[in-house]
Amino acid sequence: MRAPKRLPRWFKIAAAAVAAVLVGVIAFAAIQVGRLQGNIVSAPLNLNPDAPSAAPVDENHDPLQILILGTDTRAGKNGAYGSAADSTGSGNSDVMMLMNLSADRKRVTVVSFPRDLMVPIPACKNPATGKTSAPQAVGQLNSALSFGGPGCTVAAINKMTGLQVDHFMMADFNAVKELTSTLGGVDVCVNQAIDDPLSGLKLPAGVSSIQGEQALSFLRTRHGFGNGGDEGRIKAQQSFLASMTRKIKSNGTLTDVGKVLAIADTVTKNLTVDEGLNNVPALVSMANRLKDVDLSKVAFITAPVEPWDQDPNRLQLQPDASAKLFATLRADGDVTASAKPAPSAAASKPAASSGAAPASAAPAAPSTPAAPAAPAFDKAAVPFSFVNASGTAGRDTALSKVAVSNGYTQAQAVPNDGPATISGTQLFYGPGYQEIAQETAKLYGIPAAQISPLAGFSGLELRIGQDFASGVKLNEGGGLPSGLNGQTAEQVTCQSGFGNY
Repeated sequence: MRAPKRLPRWFKIAAAAVAAVLVGVIAFAAIQVGRLQGNIVSAPLNLNPDAPSAAPVDENHDPLQILILGTDTRAGKNGAYGSAADSTGSGNSDVMMLMNLSADRKRVTVVSFPRDLMVPIPACKNPATGKTSAPQAVGQLNSALSFGGPGCTVAAINKMTGLQVDHFMMADFNAVKELTSTLGGVDVCVNQAIDDPLSGLKLPAGVSSIQGEQALSFLRTRHGFGNGGDEGRIKAQQSFLASMTRKIKSNGTLTDVGKVLAIADTVTKNLTVDEGLNNVPALVSMANRLKDVDLSKVAFITAPVEPWDQDPNRLQLQPDASAKLFATLRADGDVTASAKPAPSAAASKPAASSGAAPASAAPAAPSTPAAPAAPAFDKAAVPFSFVNASGTAGRDTALSKVAVSNGYTQAQAVPNDGPATISGTQLFYGPGYQEIAQETAKLYGIPAAQISPLAGFSGLELRIGQDFASGVKLNEGGGLPSGLNGQTAEQVTCQSGFGNY
């Protein structure tokens, strides 16, 4: 037999080099995973001792519900934000968002719950003391965290929605500061300068990139936006998360190993998760399944609420609207679609709570009801101003002509008294013009998330942003269907300051 040929020297050197690199990569990965694993803190998923056993969930093919909590505890690194009296226990929930991942992983729906929402709170067993708190027929949702940690809020959300929360993630103030700094800032837009001494938020009009303390102030302020209540704060949080989602998707963050490791390190150091997520591979797998979701299918929605019938300073769920929303999520429906599809076979996971209809018995996602009749008003009597902040000359004149041709004879372009450019178009309305604004918005395809009240003003004002630099329809076919309060991740929105806009 012929003797085998010797391999060339260059091949041996190359093979040795490749082997060395592979060994180095594997060793580095092992070290990183071990380090990240050491960062993670976990807690029990559901603290309601009376809750039925949760049905098994296939995390690769079933819809998933993940509760995202922000705690206002002042313990540890958060001591600078309160007194010693604030620094014990889990605190209250500063942020409560239920993230639904569709079975096909093509849609993400994030539902925000106001802190002042009054709901039934089930009994909860405190894992630290072993004591079980008494159930409450009605209590403030954000207080559930104080009865024993995030598992008690999970139990309350399960009971309220009829869904089964599969995982939770809880972050504190420090998480926001460090994550935004790791990302290199997140762009936010305000329609006028904001100076809120209570939160420390101070921003010029227009678009700013914020991180660290400034980002925390933006997310915490309750008196800086909208009507000075929780609704304006939630709207700002949704706009912030949409902007952060766009940034992560657009600049290659998820394909940059260095950035991913930096984000992973920041997140794992500042998160408390349930025991099912208490490992790095589970977190990485979840993130990997979300990286290709289309921005138009990432929806941020505020739970439909109304003033509580026992105290107008508190809130309760709007029965019909909230029931429809939760039924859609239980059926794995698409909240961004005008007509919801029938549920898939994967949407048969039963609820783990008592007192609510189980998901397996949930009806198909409801079809969109017929639109109510348009409000009767005289278009010729509506003062309608157009302000060009798009960066494209002539947009105010062009769009005002569209209004005139549709009967708004008082429509006119006016000088821009604010920032030269803004990212997101806004339709403002004065007192008494809300329904007229909602109807007029259809003329330009402006979604509800970009319609805002304007104090000390009479009529309507369309402030044209960079997202409306051409055409006569801003977002035809995009955004959320009528009746849902929120936005998608592809929408650029600007916040209105309390007492000004």
